[in-house]
Amino acid sequence: MKKIINKILATAGLVTLSLMASPVYAKVSADQADQLGKTLTPLGAEMAGNMAGTIPAWTGGLHSGNTPASVDKGRPDNILKDEKPLFTITNSNLGHYKNNLSPGQLAMFNKFPNYKMPIYKTHRSGAYPDELYPVIKQNATTATLIQGGDGLADFNISIPFPIPQSGVEVIWNHITRYRGGSSERIGSIQPVLRDGSFVTVKQTDKMVWPEYLSGGRDSKKDDNVLFYYLGRITAPARLTGTSMLLHETLDQVKEARRAWVYNSGQRRVRRAPNVAYDGPIAGTEGLRTSDNYDMYNGSPDRYNWKLVGKKEMYIPYNTYKLLDTNAKYTTLVQAGHLNPDYLRYELHRVWEVEATLKEGARHIYAKRTFYIDEDTWSCAVIDQYDTRGELWKLSEGHSIQFYDVNTPWLVAETLHDLNSGRYLVTGLSNEEPKFMVWGGESTRREFSSAALRRMGR
Repeated sequence: MKKIINKILATAGLVTLSLMASPVYAKVSADQADQLGKTLTPLGAEMAGNMAGTIPAWTGGLHSGNTPASVDKGRPDNILKDEKPLFTITNSNLGHYKNNLSPGQLAMFNKFPNYKMPIYKTHRSGAYPDELYPVIKQNATTATLIQGGDGLADFNISIPFPIPQSGVEVIWNHITRYRGGSSERIGSIQPVLRDGSFVTVKQTDKMVWPEYLSGGRDSKKDDNVLFYYLGRITAPARLTGTSMLLHETLDQVKEARRAWVYNSGQRRVRRAPNVAYDGPIAGTEGLRTSDNYDMYNGSPDRYNWKLVGKKEMYIPYNTYKLLDTNAKYTTLVQAGHLNPDYLRYELHRVWEVEATLKEGARHIYAKRTFYIDEDTWSCAVIDQYDTRGELWKLSEGHSIQFYDVNTPWLVAETLHDLNSGRYLVTGLSNEEPKFMVWGGESTRREFSSAALRRMGR
């Protein structure tokens, strides 16, 4: 990791896209950037806790230098296992806490009378590798938005705007946040019917940033590429072998996301331009759009983005219980929602960003409100509204700190249809022999359409 970062800094090989277009927002000054690591954390969060003392100061997070090594490197031990909830939010006491919940979260209590949220002590566990912090500080003074906010220029690896000035800058921080550099996940998808029944879809996916490929980033071959992605369904039999390959582009207005799919029934590889925005995704029974994955992904060009500000909110956090290999999917996945006994919510500061569909643009969500954790830049909660302006869906990202590899990421995400009572769970791994594999050696050849075809055969 350190060699990769040092090589990037030494060569000054910044990702630069569409420089003929004028930047629409100014980068921050060196004086402002100097607050990173002082009054602000290295990622741009407020270093101090809140006045009430319910949110502590950030003191470095959970990382490999201050935690014991886990037995299973892919599933960190639950080092918070002895903690008990401070209190539990139910319909009977909801009025006391509604100011710290989103409209979508409140709707869950209205939809399900017995719904509850266990609230635990807040731990600001988020941390990145130390070598990334100077890169992010450099981004603060160099990175700019281009193409009206739909692309980036003069940006390295992760977090272009640690001191954001606009809503779209916050969203770009989520899109580019650090996710281990090179990782492979083995997990599952459960489309859950109203009565709680489901059929588990199993999948593996691999994500690699060009900087972490064998040989590092190539300025020509990796031009405009943020990361490479390869996903494959391994069960049930009717979907086995269905695969998707993505070259995620930084500026999707300049060049649309490159996507291919292998359909196990047709036994052929084809380009897939609909794997974007509100295009459908195999194995989710119509519950998820392409840009719902990883809470939100892809080009921001179809929305106007408004930075509402910051607020304190109860969000899923440090949900290590969802990695319990003694728990079966049938224990975790219940009618209406996940089993609250395995969930954990904490009070954290979040950035609130409102996205409204641009005039003339098309998407099934006319409005979305994002609540993004200040410590990790990960979307924690998203409320999604239909074309009539009615609240429709709630997304929640259940995250942990993978402290062995200094990476915050999701262990599960849920997407609730508040009208039908159906919901989708993505990422559970309790019944899988492995979960995360970090740092594997990868080449560009693995992320070619020819490789997708060979994998299908």
